Amino acid sequence: MKSSDSKEIAADLAANTALLEIAENLGLSALLDRGVPFDLSAAARTADVPEAGMRMFLDALVSAGLIEPGEADGRYLPAPDLADRRYEAGYLSWSLNANRPYLDHAALFLRDPEGAGARYQRDGRRVAVSSRWIGSRGFYPGVIAEITARKPQRIVDLGAGAGGLLIQLLTALPDSTGLALDLSAGACDEAEKAARRAEVGDRFEVVHRSIESLIDDPEPVRGADLVHAGFVMHDVVSDPDVLHGVLRTVRESLTRDGCFVVTDAVPYVGNSRERAFSALFSYLHASSMDVRLPTEEHWREALGRAGFREVSSEPLGMPGSRVFVAAV
Repeated sequence: MKSSDSKEIAADLAANTALLEIAENLGLSALLDRGVPFDLSAAARTADVPEAGMRMFLDALVSAGLIEPGEADGRYLPAPDLADRRYEAGYLSWSLNANRPYLDHAALFLRDPEGAGARYQRDGRRVAVSSRWIGSRGFYPGVIAEITARKPQRIVDLGAGAGGLLIQLLTALPDSTGLALDLSAGACDEAEKAARRAEVGDRFEVVHRSIESLIDDPEPVRGADLVHAGFVMHDVVSDPDVLHGVLRTVRESLTRDGCFVVTDAVPYVGNSRERAFSALFSYLHASSMDVRLPTEEHWREALGRAGFREVSSEPLGMPGSRVFVAAV
């Protein structure tokens, strides 16, 4: 790749990320995700801003190629590659915006991780939104295929964030119900709103709790046919007893034919496709979150020790990510 080509790609990625974050903050993502034409009035109402201001922003989206103007009816249509461009933007949004406190206070986190962690926390909503963008191509497709093939009636998503994965599952499985559990109040609020917009709110429950709390009160996972944990189990690996307690609680709460699907990252993957983002992901978790990502072998051993059988793992699209499937 020529240097000039790389610079153009970098410039496009930066601009797309900023414009898509503005669209997200204006509440326009749901409108864009429908993939159907919309007009200026609908966009202005959705964002609750004057039409003159919205026209200015839509003009910018048109100029960037993120949306296309209608032929003559004054309506707009999302660009065919919008989903792909949002997926790419997700990596930049997660790296630079969702993790901003860790970047701005890097030295303090290396000097005094505990004190820095108490003073500076990430914005849960930004983490959830950027994770959803990455997940749309990086890990949702593989996980959704694995889960929908099993047709579970009751699904629980631990560390559900803004609810993107669970909403897609309930949309694909109209006879199923789901529960989203997350520690971030902001993410839980986003999940409730997103479920209503997707018209699955009547089958969608949100619980604002930590996964560690399941050890003492397993009610959220009791009777589930399938439990999924997305990039949250690594938060408890530093305490083997807590990790074992959560895994055992999930296993004992699942139905007889149930399974536990863990989507997570493994550390410092060395191949050329995964190495750069895996390095950042591994470093930020170790230096700023006090999380040492477990290896694939560690995950297999921990799941087996908790009583699961037939533990398998596969790589996903996001560099460093893996999906583990453990049967009861």
